[in-house]
Amino acid sequence: MTHSRSALFIDGANVYATTKALGFDIDYRKLLADFKARENLIRAFYYTALVEDQEYSSIRPLIDWLDYNGYRVVTKPVKEFTDSSGRRKVKGNMDIELTIDALELSPYIDHMVLFSGDGDFRPLVAAMQRRGVRVTVVSTIQTQPAMVADELRRQADDFVDIVSLIPRIGRDQGDRPTRPLRPSSDAPRDAGERGPVRSASLEQRYGIRQDDADEE
Repeated sequence: MTHSRSALFIDGANVYATTKALGFDIDYRKLLADFKARENLIRAFYYTALVEDQEYSSIRPLIDWLDYNGYRVVTKPVKEFTDSSGRRKVKGNMDIELTIDALELSPYIDHMVLFSGDGDFRPLVAAMQRRGVRVTVVSTIQTQPAMVADELRRQADDFVDIVSLIPRIGRDQGDRPTRPLRPSSDAPRDAGERGPVRSASLEQRYGIRQDDADEE
């Protein structure tokens, strides 16, 4: 039996919010291996925005690891702005980048797997379907409210609750640190500071062991 040609499109910010709400971490090595075993996976994209002016970003080790281990990483700088109330806000939407990549790849794939619950992707899903591509959306309805928009779930050919994938792509509980790694003082550090919190953040948030990142 010939496996369908497929591509993964991972909305990094949305997936992080989803797994955080569910209380588990994705092991991205397992995720890639799982889809490669079941389908003819030709691309795996990961999209995220980055704050460029920080000396150190906790997501940087993940980006580097993914880039060396089979993922096509797409990033752009976070934009900062002041709203009408004078409050400083940041914006890092990657919808356009993901949409363009998916449409350009549509002639070469049979199956799109979208890791996102963002309802803004409903028109993209419809456009991919018109091009003959089957679309699976991976998110969850196990949170209150559900992380997946109802219109996106209804548009997709298939919906997979990410909770059902935890046994296959979740990071092993034994890999979790017994307690957060902190410097000798109990003063918390922010994401821009270097030190032991760096590796703890990497493990706790993204399911990548520090030694995996160091290999590259």
